[in-house]
Amino acid sequence: MEIVKPPVDPAIPALDHELGLVRSAIAMVASGGAPSVSLGGLQFGEQLIEPARALALEAGVRIVPIWTSDEGGADMRVERITDG
Repeated sequence: MEIVKPPVDPAIPALDHELGLVRSAIAMVASGGAPSVSLGGLQFGEQLIEPARALALEAGVRIVPIWTSDEGGADMRVERITDG
């Protein structure tokens, strides 16, 4: 008997990949490796803004959405939080 696995939605690996990019950018800025990191060309940028904000807040940095002219598109920048 052959076990048939349901097909994997191709969006899931892409979303996981982009979330990994966001996590890496947050870690780089939070560690002082860069003052900011911009993430462009995100397929799921708009959907990732709120989860990214929560991750950034935990790390002491912030997410700044960069809205694109594409339908529902958003890139983002990770920045240090400065006092002034």
